Amino acid sequence: MAMIRNGGEMSLRQQLLLTAQLSVPSILAQLSSILMMYIDSAMVGQLGADDSAAVGLMSTTVWLFAGILSAVAMGFSVQVAHLLGAKRNVRARSVLRQSLVACTVIAVTIAIAGILISPRLPHWLGGHDAIVSQASSYFLVLMIGLPPLQLEFLAGGMLRSSGNMKVPSALNIMMCVLDVIFNFFLIFPTREITASGLTFTMPGVGLGVMGAAIGTVSAEVVIAVLMLYYVTLRSRELRLTKESGSFKPMYPTLVRAWRIAFPMGIQATMMSAAAVVITTIVAPLGSVALAANAFAITAESVCYMPGYGIADAATTLVGQSIGAKRRDLVRRFSAITVGCGMAIMGVMGVLLYRCAPLMMGIMTPVADVVTLGTSVLRIEAWAEPLFGAAIVCYGVMVGAGDTLVPCWMNLTSMWLVRLTLSALMVGAMGLQGVWLAMCLELCFRGAIFLTRLYLKYIKNDG
Repeated sequence: MAMIRNGGEMSLRQQLLLTAQLSVPSILAQLSSILMMYIDSAMVGQLGADDSAAVGLMSTTVWLFAGILSAVAMGFSVQVAHLLGAKRNVRARSVLRQSLVACTVIAVTIAIAGILISPRLPHWLGGHDAIVSQASSYFLVLMIGLPPLQLEFLAGGMLRSSGNMKVPSALNIMMCVLDVIFNFFLIFPTREITASGLTFTMPGVGLGVMGAAIGTVSAEVVIAVLMLYYVTLRSRELRLTKESGSFKPMYPTLVRAWRIAFPMGIQATMMSAAAVVITTIVAPLGSVALAANAFAITAESVCYMPGYGIADAATTLVGQSIGAKRRDLVRRFSAITVGCGMAIMGVMGVLLYRCAPLMMGIMTPVADVVTLGTSVLRIEAWAEPLFGAAIVCYGVMVGAGDTLVPCWMNLTSMWLVRLTLSALMVGAMGLQGVWLAMCLELCFRGAIFLTRLYLKYIKNDG
């Protein structure tokens, strides 16, 4: 990273090595996050199809709120990447101070909005009477946990912008472990467990779906505290003990954050809204289809999380290269990260196709759900390489602060291609039609992102 900032010449081997060093920890963190969702789903899946459907019904809206928070954090962390690349470390720490206050205020506001709509949201999404109460309680708890989640996003983004992937990755893995432990005791009631011929009583609270939400939020709180501790007191580039400064958000910083975050926030809102629309398309198909859809989304996430890990690395590498005015490295890191993302996600697509029955079987014992989920996963597996291209290209563009056009590309692809095809295909093909529409749309999205990457960042050198 110092070679980028100081104008040093980097060989192809050094560029590949740096990409790997930044990507691998982030990939592990992304996989741990999905593993946490996977384990949550598997634990709730043991309770029955209705419990799984309650979680699945709310998942897209939860992603909507989380996506907005992530966009807000990115508006500040991209600024920090550019400033560190330009060796303006004091200014970078000033942006960090301001972001802590601004992000907290925004997160509290969004959390209040989520709490207010929680009683009616399951009805708006078309949930049937058997699941609306559990779905509402699940959503309410997660909304209460949004402020610490926002600070965890912010602190992790700041560390990644400085080139430190290891600490946020390790803490995200810890969050997964904590979530499993909390859920183990909170979801299930006190019960008898037999292991190696020994039977013993395992205590439990028996909160079911609400227990899953409380366990998740508890893990997020712990990790938010640790992440904030490291970035403000331990980070070599960003610790706030180096000099005093104001925490009051300043207009220029907020404007720059707005320019980066607003398109991303609109995208997160509209993409999640599209996912909500798809949920309403799937909901009339019944609890089996709704549960299969939710479990399949979680299973498929295992495949695309490596792409998001590489995208994190691309954002850091391109962001610091632009701050250092290294256009040659912008071009090279763009090509390297996107190529790696497509290759890895191609392999993951093959694994998804072959392991789909196993992945679904782990999450639920309901045979109909396993069969339906397996069939849709095998449809979507074909789209993984081009989906990887779209994910990593977007990471490159975020690192450049180029968010408006890519956001419109994502929205156009989702709303005009996926939703239209889903509405047309669901009647004749059921859930398989919805997932075939997803496969076709992801291939289209990858193609248009590759075209923009080549024309703007590689052919014309940024």
